[in-house]
Amino acid sequence: MSSVVAMTAIRGRFLDIKNTVAQAREIHDQVRYVEDGLLITKNGQIDYFGSWQAGQHLIGPDVKVEHYPEQLIVPGFIDTHIHFPQTEMIGAYGEQLLEWLNTYTFPTELQFKDAEYSKQIAQFFIQELLKNGTTTALVFATVHPESVNALFEAATAQNMRMIAGKVLMDRHAPENLCDTAQMGYDDSKTLIEKWHGKGRNLYAITPRFAPTSSSEQLAKAGQLKAEYPDVYVHTHLSENKNEIAWVKELFPEQNGYLDVYHHFGLTGSKSVFAHCVHLEEHEWQCMHDTDSAIAFCPTSNLFLGSGLFPLHTAWEKQVKVGLGSDVGAGTSFNQLQTLNEAYKVQQLQGNKLSAFEALYHATLGSAKALSLEDKLGNFNLGKEADFVVLDLNATALQRLRQSRAKNIEDALFALITMGDDRNIAATYVFGECVYHQSSTK
Repeated sequence: MSSVVAMTAIRGRFLDIKNTVAQAREIHDQVRYVEDGLLITKNGQIDYFGSWQAGQHLIGPDVKVEHYPEQLIVPGFIDTHIHFPQTEMIGAYGEQLLEWLNTYTFPTELQFKDAEYSKQIAQFFIQELLKNGTTTALVFATVHPESVNALFEAATAQNMRMIAGKVLMDRHAPENLCDTAQMGYDDSKTLIEKWHGKGRNLYAITPRFAPTSSSEQLAKAGQLKAEYPDVYVHTHLSENKNEIAWVKELFPEQNGYLDVYHHFGLTGSKSVFAHCVHLEEHEWQCMHDTDSAIAFCPTSNLFLGSGLFPLHTAWEKQVKVGLGSDVGAGTSFNQLQTLNEAYKVQQLQGNKLSAFEALYHATLGSAKALSLEDKLGNFNLGKEADFVVLDLNATALQRLRQSRAKNIEDALFALITMGDDRNIAATYVFGECVYHQSSTK
């Protein structure tokens, strides 16, 4: 074992949220902005964070300081719901959820039984995340174990904290995309043993959604969760009204959609349900009581015409929420663009989303949704050093708008409204720079 300590020193303007909160109005008091700050990492973790003045003497003599005087450094973005096999079908036209799955998704996912193909797309996917400042993601693979192996291998090569799992699907899908209840259990078990807790990798039991899993398969998924209580559960819930009606037809003995998952032991503090656009009152209560989390996916909810997620209700009901791009129904890997849409979704419901609340959802709030707030989401000492360097002036229009920014909150809001991958100057994972935008724009 090498005794050499890998140290990184970053100087610049830093912005994060110091602590998790119970209500949106509390976020403002937790904002930490350091105009001339210093971040020192040792072996991938934050060893010092504070002012340059107070900390510069701690930098080792051989350590080169990376200085970003004009940029803004924030914690790495966390994506709580995304499909890596759908990368290549992003922007597929004109359907709602169930039709879209049959027309585009299933034919695309069939290709991932080929290990080489899985590997190629997984590497592209990981690069795309990093290029967009996303350092952690909760990811759907396909029904094929090859797709999971390819994704974890590509993430491991960059030392990323990645959560993913094999899709469980034994009905209502093309035959050659279906597993069986037993096969799904066996494959998942093998993958959990291989990947969960290895390096920064974590595993998620992943039924696609209730309609494509039989009761037998959902029972097997519940068995897996009981055997490995530390793994995640990742699935879809109440995205589309036709989908909800279908679930009620398929499972008449259960009290609605969420109760299907709850009945089989799939709710809990490490269970993340994507969408939740149309939850009923008792489902909100169940989400709260079980400490389950929601992945809010504004770009896909708008793209597929699913509806407007009531973020204010999630705060009211004290239900954890993370931010999800949901590529490929979502239309961008970029969490700035996702937040831009999230703001509009709230506006349409007569609510606001402040710039600081937006930052919270993309970083510490998403870490909390994934039960990783002790490891990720801000610059607190001991946390894993994942962060992103943002160029606020990537275009002429942005430069003009930023020159009129009244304060850091205004500057951040303008970035969220106008930003995309051009604003990602550099991405650091576990203290190392893994993406740097070329100097040519």
